[in-house]
Amino acid sequence: MRKCCLITGASRGIGKSIALELSKTYGLHILLNYARNTEAAQQTLKEIQDAGGTGELLQYRVEDFEQTESVLGTWIKENKDSKIEVLVNNAGITKDNLLVFMEASDFNDVLDINLKGAYNTTKVVINHMVRNRYGRIINMASLAGVKGVPGQTNYSASKGGLIAMTRSLAQEVAKRKITVNAIAPGFIESDMTSELDVDTLKKLVPMNRFGKPEEVAGAVSFLVSDSASYITGEVININGGLS
Repeated sequence: MRKCCLITGASRGIGKSIALELSKTYGLHILLNYARNTEAAQQTLKEIQDAGGTGELLQYRVEDFEQTESVLGTWIKENKDSKIEVLVNNAGITKDNLLVFMEASDFNDVLDINLKGAYNTTKVVINHMVRNRYGRIINMASLAGVKGVPGQTNYSASKGGLIAMTRSLAQEVAKRKITVNAIAPGFIESDMTSELDVDTLKKLVPMNRFGKPEEVAGAVSFLVSDSASYITGEVININGGLS
């Protein structure tokens, strides 16, 4: 039986680092979800294959339940010799603004992808994991979801909701040997933070630097391991001491 890992938003940044790490460490067949950037997704897949791993691309928009269900459902039916043992809900966007200036569409778009998107993918995969009586689900939350960040009411709401979803689902499926945890990164070097004032913001961090995607991937790798089999419903903060 081929063991697989599905990572949403896996073409770049943190998602890409997670894909490379889990392929290398566990030999998992990586299912790389992406929405639009085919070139970046293909490059990530090539790097996995060049390192001796295997994977394939799954293009669907996580915010669209019917599309998610169709693509994933079809893949599961056509790959009966495979099982998805690991799910990383990583897809996410930001549309920052003070609430007084924030358009309703900007609030809704962020929640649709960051929170509803995690529900959509998990809803399809969880049935697969329950039947197999095993699974590891890691949801990519954020410092914003733990403490709130001004100018990010939409993003903070989506990530705070994801943390609550993590804790609730963990209790529902624990008896099926499925763990559900969240990781809450702070400032991490990625496309999402590329336009921020790094020199100013890193002064807020006790370690005086932004984190690296590989450091987040390392925490995901631990949660996938047998050593983390008794950890569920938890949030691991990766923020250099910023709280």
